[in-house]
Amino acid sequence: MGNKITAEELKLIQESQGKITQALSQVGMLEAQKHGLLIHIQELNKEVEENKKVLQNSYGAISVNLEDGSFKNIKKEEE
Repeated sequence: MGNKITAEELKLIQESQGKITQALSQVGMLEAQKHGLLIHIQELNKEVEENKKVLQNSYGAISVNLEDGSFKNIKKEEE
């Protein structure tokens, strides 16, 4: 028969390759989670913009203090 590495050497290579495959699988899962979170962030940003429009209709252009809910009117810059 042809040349062969030892069974122990083959086992080490197989274990290392298995670890690489497992790590790549985990990276894929993390990327899928990342993608889902990025979509969720987009949805939240839309929600924030809708809330801003509601507040602007009620109070005009304002800047809200997120700590206590107080707000200041925003003066529009003259062009």
